[in-house]
Amino acid sequence: MSSLFAKLSVALLLIVFVMGGAFFIVDRANTRLYYEELTQKLNAPIAMYVTGQRQLIAEGVTDLDSLTDLAGHAMIINPTAEIYLLGTDGVILGHALPADTVLRNKVDLAPVLALINGVDTWPIHGDDPRSLDMRKVFSAAEIRSGDKLEGYLYVVLGGRTYEALASNIGSSYIGKASMIVALAIVVAAATIGLLVFRLLTRRLNRLNREVKQATESEFDHMPKLSPPDSGGDEIDQLGQSFVAMAQQIRQQLEQLTENDRLRRELVANISHDLRTPLSAMQGYLETLILKGELLTDEERDRYLRIARRHTVRLGILIGDLFELAKLDSASVTPSLEMFSIPELMQDVAQEFQLEAEKKEIGLSIDLDSNNVLTIGDIGLIQRVLENLVRNAIRFTPRGGEITLRITERPESVAVSVTDSGPGIPESEIPRIFDRFYRSEKGEEALSDSSGLGLAIVKRILDLHNSRITVVSKPETGTRFEFELPL
Repeated sequence: MSSLFAKLSVALLLIVFVMGGAFFIVDRANTRLYYEELTQKLNAPIAMYVTGQRQLIAEGVTDLDSLTDLAGHAMIINPTAEIYLLGTDGVILGHALPADTVLRNKVDLAPVLALINGVDTWPIHGDDPRSLDMRKVFSAAEIRSGDKLEGYLYVVLGGRTYEALASNIGSSYIGKASMIVALAIVVAAATIGLLVFRLLTRRLNRLNREVKQATESEFDHMPKLSPPDSGGDEIDQLGQSFVAMAQQIRQQLEQLTENDRLRRELVANISHDLRTPLSAMQGYLETLILKGELLTDEERDRYLRIARRHTVRLGILIGDLFELAKLDSASVTPSLEMFSIPELMQDVAQEFQLEAEKKEIGLSIDLDSNNVLTIGDIGLIQRVLENLVRNAIRFTPRGGEITLRITERPESVAVSVTDSGPGIPESEIPRIFDRFYRSEKGEEALSDSSGLGLAIVKRILDLHNSRITVVSKPETGTRFEFELPL
C-alpha cells in the first residue's frame, strides 16, 4: 500500500464500485418511475370506464354490488388494479377487497384533484389504502348525479398483485442478468482503469529509479531519460526538468571540486610567495644585526636596499591578493559612467613612460579618434590597462616596442596592448589568467611580480561582460585585446 500504484488502484476501485452501486440504485429508481408514469398514463381511462358503466352513488347511497361487479371486470383487464369508492371528503365508502386488508378509512384528495384537473408532472402518487406509509400511482374520476358531485372512484394501479410480480421478476433470470451485466461493466471499468494507471506509474517508477541512482551516486550517474518526440506530458516535462537539474548539480559539484583544488593551489602558492621575500628580508636584517659593526657603509646600504625591495614585493603581493579576493567575493560592483577611453589611455601611457625609457622600450599610442566615448568603471578599466602595460614592460626586452591601440567598431571600441617580447607558447595561453601563473621566459623580469595581474584583469573584464583575447607568436610578441560598448 506504500506505492503510488497501489494507492491509485484502491482509490479507483472504491470510486468505480461506489459509482457503479449509485448508478444501479439510481437506474432502478428511474426505471420504476418510468414504468409508474407509463402505467398511470396507459390506465388513466380505467376510472372513467368504471364510472361510465353504473351509477355507483346516488343521493349519497352507494351501490356496493355494482362496485363489486365492476371491480371484478376491471381487475380482469388489469390484475394490478384495486378499486375504491370515495366520498367528497376522501372517506372510503366501499371496495371489493377483504375488509381486514384495508388499513386506511380515508384518502388524501389533493393528488386526486391534481390528476383530475390535469398536471404536467408525472407520475402522481396517492395514498395506498392497504398501507399506512406507501404511496402509489392511481387513476381517478368524479362520480356525479346530474350536476351534483357525489364522490370519486379511486383506482390504485400498483396493488399487492403488482408488488408480488415485481418481487418475483427481481429474483428471476432477467433480474439476475441485469445484475451480472452491471457487475461486468464495473469490473471492465476497473480493469481498464488499473491498466491505465499501470502505464502511467511505470514511467514514474522509471523516473524514480533514475533519481535514486543519481542521488546515491552523488550525480556521477546521470539520468538516462530521452526527450519526448513532441512536447510531452507533465511526466515527460518532470523528467526533463530533473535531467537539467542533475546536469546543473553535476556542474556545480565539478566547480566546487575545481574551486577546492584552486584553493589548495592558492594556499600553496601564497605560502611560497610570502615565504620567499620574508625569508630574504629576515636573512638580510639578521646579518645587519649580527654583523652591523663589521659591515662597510656600502654593504649596509646594499643590504637595506635588498630588504626594502623584498618589502615592496611583499606589499605588491598582499595588495593584489586583497584586490583579487574582493573581486571574487562579488562585493565589487562596477560604477558605470561615460568616459573618454583615449584620455584614459594617454594617462596610463604617461604613468609608465619613465619606466619604459629606463628599459629603452618605445611606448606609443595608436588612436582611430581622439574622442571615443565608452561606458564602464573608469577606475577598474584603468587598473586593467595598468596591469597589461606593466606586464608588457616586464616581458619586452631592451629596444623593444609597446603599442596601445584603440579601434572603433560599429557598436564597440576595441582596446589592445601589443608588445614585441618573446611571446607565449600556444600550450600556455589557456593558463596565463590563472592565479600565480608565471611564464618560464623572462624569469628575471618577473622577480617583483605577484603572478596575479592577469587574473585581476580577467575578473574586472568579467564584471564588465567583456572577453579578453590573446594573440601571441614566439619571438614576435603578444597582443591582449578587449572590447567595451561604444
